[in-house]
Amino acid sequence: MRFTQFINTLAVGSLAGLVAAAPLGTRTLEVTERGESLASRSTSAVVTVSALAVSTINNSQGQSTAKNSYTLYTGDGSVSAGWPAKSDWLSFDEMWKANEDIINESCENNGWGENNSAAETANLKAAIQSVAKESKVDHRFILAIVLQESKGCVRVKTTANAVSNPGLMQSYEGTGSCYEKATCSDAEIVQMIRDGSIGTAYADGYGLAQLINMADRTTVAGFYRAARLYNSGAYSLESTDNLVSTSGAATSCYASDVANRLTGWTTATTKCT
Repeated sequence: MRFTQFINTLAVGSLAGLVAAAPLGTRTLEVTERGESLASRSTSAVVTVSALAVSTINNSQGQSTAKNSYTLYTGDGSVSAGWPAKSDWLSFDEMWKANEDIINESCENNGWGENNSAAETANLKAAIQSVAKESKVDHRFILAIVLQESKGCVRVKTTANAVSNPGLMQSYEGTGSCYEKATCSDAEIVQMIRDGSIGTAYADGYGLAQLINMADRTTVAGFYRAARLYNSGAYSLESTDNLVSTSGAATSCYASDVANRLTGWTTATTKCT
């Protein structure tokens, strides 16, 4: 995991924007976005790109064999650039099974407190599916971001520099968190997944649904671009289509990591340097 902090100036009226610090799983987000006032954001966003929106939750759709290997993907996220097609993704059930031991041991392995209880892990699985249905974000994509940000530990620590990034998806000023709590309620777990998938009330609190809509793609590349934006800021791809960040201000292989998680990567050595 990587902790990053950097400053970037963005003109928004007469306001200057600061870029927030990346938390545990590595988010780095712009505090003030281009052309947008500091007003509250809707927390009921859904994916509106019909080719990428999920209308029904099917836990068995996808590949049935996990590939625990790592391929370093570079370029624009397209299949022609070598990135996985959506048909290469694991089913949700198989992806969950491949990562269940990691999820169950993630808190103590990372020094974040007691491991998830069986009920907390079950509630996490249910919350991902529930919020996927609400937001029309593919539940496998939500799970991949959860794994990238917190390994599924419900008690993951909150990281805070310029901005607080709490919860399972290390959201932007989210309200859901069970850091340092002995038990984590179902409602709190659902809120953490909503904060990351649908967004928070802050002007810069983009969730996965909004970022998929902003990714400007109707192919699987839209998911990989959204992962890049979730990590490094909603306007971080304006001057490049390369999803490997070279700015030093974000996790360089974040989108590649997410793509590998979607096809079964769990413990194999990363090829990201």
